[in-house]
Amino acid sequence: MTTGRTVGRSRPVPPGAAPWRLLRVWLLVVAMAFAVGTAGYIVVGGWSLSDAFYMTAITLTTTGFREVRELDEPLRLWTTVVAIAGVGIIFGTVGIITEELVRDATSGRREAKRVADELSGMRDHFILCGYGRVGSTVAREMVHEGHRVVVIDGNEPSLEHARRDGLLVVEGDATDDATLLTAGIGRARGLIATMDSDANNVYVILSARALNPRLFIVGRASAAEAEEKLRRAGADRVVSPYTMAGRRLAELASRPRVVDFLDQALSHGQLAFSLEELTVAAGSPLADRDVAALRRDGIFVLAIVRGEADYEANPPDGRVIRPGEVAIISGPHEELRRLAGRA
Repeated sequence: MTTGRTVGRSRPVPPGAAPWRLLRVWLLVVAMAFAVGTAGYIVVGGWSLSDAFYMTAITLTTTGFREVRELDEPLRLWTTVVAIAGVGIIFGTVGIITEELVRDATSGRREAKRVADELSGMRDHFILCGYGRVGSTVAREMVHEGHRVVVIDGNEPSLEHARRDGLLVVEGDATDDATLLTAGIGRARGLIATMDSDANNVYVILSARALNPRLFIVGRASAAEAEEKLRRAGADRVVSPYTMAGRRLAELASRPRVVDFLDQALSHGQLAFSLEELTVAAGSPLADRDVAALRRDGIFVLAIVRGEADYEANPPDGRVIRPGEVAIISGPHEELRRLAGRA
């Protein structure tokens, strides 16, 4: 994945706007120089428009061709002024271009434009709000699973950490709608709020749900009383690191081998097989096939989810999987990634 850069805070300035403004100013200066130079030859020397314009052109550009007409003292003085103006325009142009190139390189504007272009075409990605210890772990797992992740954070050390990890970055306040829109929330698949502040996570989830009602949202709750608030704000799932840690410790103490087995099955191909959940769409390789037929292909259906927390565990061989259902399956790691569209 490609490294990121600041795309904007609350209201991003379109990358590349400054160079266009400078170009317009430069064109205006050149046009005025040509106009004034031409007018001078017409007024001072009584030349025709074509002769005056040609003389101005060869003088401003320091071409050095022969004069169009003989020059008297006033016209020589005027030609000197026009020539000095031409040299000033040339060296000024070189200076402006050099300054813009240096500023462009040091400010990262070119990189910001490239990232903005990449974000504008990104779909089905995950937006990660907060890149602390929890957020960086989430990003690492998501990337290993083949998902694209965009990080939002306002803390420069955290942003630099995310860039070093090869992630696209949007600098700004995740509670600001403009920042979420910059990260492509309207085209995103999901959002994960992992900031240290429960209040900020609630606000982010409220904003995200309003901007994209179809978004799958996971929120982090530092305090137990914040879990219900996050759900009411619109989170589909809420995780408390402290509650999860306690549950994990208890499971490791009572069923260590089961936990180790599941960890490896859910990790990045450490075993020859893995676990996956797939929403079965019409035309999917799983659609309208029964459990026995899938097992012959090496795909084991562990459960079928028909609704929220409605699991049909260990379905019988004749059970046909219908479009719209969610299948929890086990099988070869690469085959599951292919079925999930992340191979």
